[in-house]
Amino acid sequence: MEFEYFVVFAEMRTGSNFLEASLNGFEDLQCYGEIYNPHFVGHHNKDELFGIDLAQRETAPIALIERIKSNTDGIGGFRFFNDHDPRVMAHVLADPKCAKIVLTRNPLDSYVSLKIAAQTGQWKLSDVKQRRSAKVTFDEAEFLRQLADKRDFQLDILRGIQTSGQTAFYISYEDIGDTAVLNGIAQFIGSKHQIDAAAKSTKKQNPSDLEDKVTNYDEMVKALASIDHFGLSDTPNFEPRRGPGVPGFYTASRAPLLYIPIRSGPHDQALDWLAGVDAVGVDALQTGLSQKDLRQWKKQHPGHRAFSILRHPLARAHHVFCQYVVPKEDNNFQDPRRIMRNKYGVSVPKNGDLSGYSKDDHKVAFINFLKFLKGNLAGQTSVRIDAVWASQSSLLEAAAVVALPDVLIREDQAALQLSRLAEDLGLSGGGYQPAAADTPFGLADIYDAQLEKLCFQTYRKDYISFGFGDWSA
Repeated sequence: MEFEYFVVFAEMRTGSNFLEASLNGFEDLQCYGEIYNPHFVGHHNKDELFGIDLAQRETAPIALIERIKSNTDGIGGFRFFNDHDPRVMAHVLADPKCAKIVLTRNPLDSYVSLKIAAQTGQWKLSDVKQRRSAKVTFDEAEFLRQLADKRDFQLDILRGIQTSGQTAFYISYEDIGDTAVLNGIAQFIGSKHQIDAAAKSTKKQNPSDLEDKVTNYDEMVKALASIDHFGLSDTPNFEPRRGPGVPGFYTASRAPLLYIPIRSGPHDQALDWLAGVDAVGVDALQTGLSQKDLRQWKKQHPGHRAFSILRHPLARAHHVFCQYVVPKEDNNFQDPRRIMRNKYGVSVPKNGDLSGYSKDDHKVAFINFLKFLKGNLAGQTSVRIDAVWASQSSLLEAAAVVALPDVLIREDQAALQLSRLAEDLGLSGGGYQPAAADTPFGLADIYDAQLEKLCFQTYRKDYISFGFGDWSA
C-alpha cells in the first residue's frame, strides 16, 4: 500500500526532534513538526502552516493534513503527542493511507530529561558548547502520573492499529541515530531515497548517568522498586463489551430520579421504591427509553439523580443460580444449563423436579457453578457470558457511556441510603422492602469460607472495585 502521509507518535523528550531532522534528510520526505501542538502550529513561535492558523485548525483540524498532502513534494508528515487533538488521533489511526511510526524511550530517562529541560529552559541542543546542565529531584507521584499517561497513549495506539487491521513501525530512542534503521523507516513510509548518516543538527542534551542527574537517586531507586512493571496486580478482563442498555433504565413518574439497573440485583424492590416515591404503581414508571429520550429527560429534570444498587457478589451469584440454573423454567438458559450439568458438574435436577434435591446437593452444585463462572468470565467456556452473571463492574462500565449513577448503593444499606436520597430531593421516599431469601435454599443455609473464596476468585474485580468483604460479615 502506498502511504499519502505519515505521523510520528512520540512524547516529549523521546528524541522526536532528532528523528524529524533525520527524516527531513530524505529528499522525498518532509516532517512539519508538532502541527497539532495546543500552543503553536508545527514549531515554537509559529501560529500557522499552509495558510491554516490556530483558530482554523481548531474548527477543521483534518484540513491541515489535506494541505500537507497537497503541498508536499513527496510524502509529508508530522509529530503527534498524547496531549494533541484527540480528533486527529482517531482520524489517523483509522486511516490506512497514513504511515504510523511509534517512537518510544525509557520513561524514566524521558521524565528526568523533561525536568532538566524545564529547569534549564533548553529544549533543543544544536551546539554542545551551549549545553546547560542541572540536577533535578525525583517526585514519585509526578513520575507515576506521567507513566500512566504514556501507558494509556501507547495502548490507544496499539488498539487503533489492531482494530483497523494495520501495522506500525516501532523505533526506540536508542535507534534514532542508526542509519540503517532510519533508512528502514523511510522505506516503510515510501521514500525512494536513502541517507548515509543521521542528522547532525541536533545533539543529545544529557548524556551523563542518572545518578549524576538526580539529587535523590537512592530514594528514586527505592520508589521504582515498588512499581508493578509487568502488571502483576492487574485483573484480567475477558468479558465482552456491552451496550449501555438504556432501554432497561427507569425514570420516576414525576420525581427527578433515574434508576440504572444491574442485572440480578434487587430489581423488583428498587422499582417498588421508585414507584412509591410518587405514590404510583410500577407500571407508571418510564422505561424503554432511547438515548435521545434519556437526554431529553435529563434536560427536563435539572438536578436529577441517578442510582444503582450493588449486590454482594456471592449473594448475586447464588441468586442467579437459584433463578436460572436450579429450576428448569427459562428457555433462554436451556442450553447453558445442560452444558453446566453435563460438563461442569452443576448437578441440579435434570427435569426440574426438586422433591429429592437436598441442601447438600444444592451446596455441591453451587460450588461447581462458581467454578464454571470463573472459567466462563475468563473466556474459557463455550457458554456466552450472560449479563445476568457478568461482573457488576462491566455492566456499570457499559452504562457509563451514556449515564453514570451518582449514587451507588449496597443492597444491605438500600433502605437507609434510598431514604436519604429521597430526602436530598425533598421527597418523602417510597419505603424499601428487602428481597426475600432465595429458594429452594437461602445462601445462609449453605454459606462457608470455601464459597467466599471461590466467589472472590471469580469476581475479584467487583470485590476490589467496590470494597466488598465477606458476605457473612
